[in-house]
Amino acid sequence: MRQTSVILCVAFVLVTACTITTPTTTPPTGSTPTTINRTETLPTEADQRFAQQREQMVVKTIKNRGITDEDVLEAMEAVPRHKFVPEEQQPQAYGDYPLPIGFGQTISQPYIVAMMTELLELEEGDQVLEIGTGSGYQAAVLAELPEVEVYTIEVIPELAERAKETLDRLGYAHVHCKQGDGYYGWPEHAPFDGIIVTAAPDHVPQPLREQLAVGGRMVIPIGPRGGYQTLWKFVKQPDGEMKAYNKGGVAFVPFTGRGIRGEEEGGGWPP
Repeated sequence: MRQTSVILCVAFVLVTACTITTPTTTPPTGSTPTTINRTETLPTEADQRFAQQREQMVVKTIKNRGITDEDVLEAMEAVPRHKFVPEEQQPQAYGDYPLPIGFGQTISQPYIVAMMTELLELEEGDQVLEIGTGSGYQAAVLAELPEVEVYTIEVIPELAERAKETLDRLGYAHVHCKQGDGYYGWPEHAPFDGIIVTAAPDHVPQPLREQLAVGGRMVIPIGPRGGYQTLWKFVKQPDGEMKAYNKGGVAFVPFTGRGIRGEEEGGGWPP
């Protein structure tokens, strides 16, 4: 895959302490990921207009900037981004920039979503964990990849509830959603073949390292609070070490919460 050098983006996803967990349905052992099942309706004029904008977005701001994975490109064209933003933001839904979704958060720009998804190198049968559900858009893109099982965690209760409702309504009810502190991951369903993080800690959280499968990929911004960070892709080696690939400069909000504040040992950079 073609590598991306420097990306400037803003992703407003805060990870904080929490006490409420939204129940999810765990598939039976040995089950395969659920096929996306959307309700068939006749497209409206607005739907057709948004579909054309989405196609142009994929070509002009994603494919032309170096994203080559066909599954990722198809996923970006399939997911109706305008359904994940407030109604007043829908006319701007297919611009290549973040949009506010409430609670001081945003939906990330399409290019950064596509680029981070491609870096995960997910294959059929893989499990992926997303830290920071936000609007649910990134989770939907991941769920469009062939036979990939998606788990996602959001710290803000209102956003977690809204994202789950949106995902269910659009046919992504098989995405496993949880409201909680993403620092701790989701150990009940580990190991994960991919982990994607959308806020910046100053080190790789130890629980996420432990929950990444051998050979698994983690895509995460790392850096100091209040400044630019570096986007890293890590690949977990058989001995547990994390092989690092620098993917350029980014700007994310800090990774916050009880987990990141309370860790006294085991963190730090390098991982």
